[in-house]
Amino acid sequence: MLALLASGSSRSSSNNKLAESENSAQNSNNMSWGTELWDQNENLAIHTNRGIDALDKFANFLRDRVAIETEYAGKLRRLVKNYQPKKKEEEDNEFTSVQAFRNLLKEVGDLAGQREVVSESLQLQIIAGVTLLSKTLREERKKCLSDGATLQQNLTTQLSSLDRAKRNYEKAYRDSEKAVDSYKRADMDLNLSRAEVERYKNVMTSKIQQSDDAKNEYANQLQKTNNLQQQHYSMLLPSVLNRLQELDEKRTRGFREFIVGAADVESSVAPIIARCMEGIVKAGESINEKEDTFKVIERYQSGFTPPRDIPFEDLSKCDPDSVQDSHYSNSTSNHLTIRGTMSANKLKKRVGIFNIFGSNKNSLTADGQKEDFSDLPPNQRRKKLQAKIAELTQNIAQETKARDGLMKMKIVYEANSSLGNPMTVEGQLNESEHKLEKLKVDLKKYQGFLEKASQVPTATSSPQASRNQLQNGHRTSRHSNGSADDHHDDGDDQPDDAGSLSSSASPESGLGTSHTSLPGSGQGSANENAIGEDTYYETEVETLNPVGKCRALYPFEASSEGSIPMSEGEELQVIEIDQGDGWTRVRRENNSNGWDEGFVPTSYIEITLYA
Repeated sequence: MLALLASGSSRSSSNNKLAESENSAQNSNNMSWGTELWDQNENLAIHTNRGIDALDKFANFLRDRVAIETEYAGKLRRLVKNYQPKKKEEEDNEFTSVQAFRNLLKEVGDLAGQREVVSESLQLQIIAGVTLLSKTLREERKKCLSDGATLQQNLTTQLSSLDRAKRNYEKAYRDSEKAVDSYKRADMDLNLSRAEVERYKNVMTSKIQQSDDAKNEYANQLQKTNNLQQQHYSMLLPSVLNRLQELDEKRTRGFREFIVGAADVESSVAPIIARCMEGIVKAGESINEKEDTFKVIERYQSGFTPPRDIPFEDLSKCDPDSVQDSHYSNSTSNHLTIRGTMSANKLKKRVGIFNIFGSNKNSLTADGQKEDFSDLPPNQRRKKLQAKIAELTQNIAQETKARDGLMKMKIVYEANSSLGNPMTVEGQLNESEHKLEKLKVDLKKYQGFLEKASQVPTATSSPQASRNQLQNGHRTSRHSNGSADDHHDDGDDQPDDAGSLSSSASPESGLGTSHTSLPGSGQGSANENAIGEDTYYETEVETLNPVGKCRALYPFEASSEGSIPMSEGEELQVIEIDQGDGWTRVRRENNSNGWDEGFVPTSYIEITLYA
């Protein structure tokens, strides 16, 4: 029951408020400045001026808003441009996360375009309209105030005339009264002559006439003033004030329309902005971590198998030297097998660093790879060959279409010579046939490469490890102290991808990466060299001619694999200069076996190169 009463009272109160608002609206419609504010001319002039100033302030606000929108759009576009993927990053476009980021950048660019639309619309539609309205209102207000001032001046002039007529009437009336009193005293004075009494009478008559004339003039001016004043306050001034009222209402109405228009401009791009947001969300939802993981495997999988277990070698049952050689060979092979699967590009950089490996028999592509991609791991090689075959197939299809078009054109020309000379197409047709034949030959060649690559069993070690085995297996990582590293350290060793010795400023520093001792130096056998042969590197090694000589400035003890000792003052042959790693390859002069050579610190010797 109480709830019903409360709801009923609330409805009645709302109805009362609605009725009051309607009554106030009707009352406001019936009121006008001309009748209600007839005596507030100056205040109305101030009010209308402030209203137009407020409109101008709104226009300035919109201009600043346009500047902000333009700057925001420009910064968004620069942001999108700065984060566009570079050409070197195009290979990562296959990942869904990268594709999502590219789509996000596209949507942000569209957002910048919508902010530019808002800026242009505000400038052309709203600001231009506000400026025009403000100018019109100021001109109309100036005219209204001028008309009002003219009306007020006319009324003031008439009031001045009335006041002047009234003062003249008052003076004439007082003068006539004095003349009447003088005549009465003269008429009662028996001592005055008849002529003097007659003179006083004439003066009295004259003053009375002047008083009557002044009275008539005053009455006339009063009537004119009252008429003008009534007309001024009932018609003329209300007309001017009502014009000011219309002017102010026009300004207020324009203010409302421009604010709503500015909101409409914003709302018009809201659906597009919403679609941009949907596009960003869609781009984010398109990211598939499993798919990216698979693509990473596809890109970097080499096809090599992990190294096998290192067999136990009983030192009591075999020769210590052979055991040591085998230990170095196995540890180095296994260690480099793990690191050799890092990247095919790193293997590619190692080729021919010391000019001790044979040249590649295959021709190289523009990016430095072999034509049959045999310098890549098996999986990567097959992927490259498949991509090349797909490219050639597409080119053959395009070239076939072009040839067929030329043949049709030739047939048309032969049927109707007026359309063209068939001989002009003959050269293009021959060139197309030649290009098509070359593409087919290349396709067949790469199909052969792919068939050969598919038949080759998966290697048990990487080309890097094979290359190390090729060089007698006596390679270990050299650290800054020059000592050999016979154990595996997956955390500290860097990938052996530079193919050069690490640089060192101090004479005591050792090799940063391993170097291969030459065949025939007493540290390996021909059988071990033959075992390390594969398709990635040549096995022929030529004896290097000396390029200069050197003298040892300090004694050096060979504490790491691949280096040789020397005594102070000893002269040696230089067979390979420092490659920037701090080590120089030398050969001992007049040695009995002729193969006593290795690396010594460059800072320990004084080199003289042959001319």
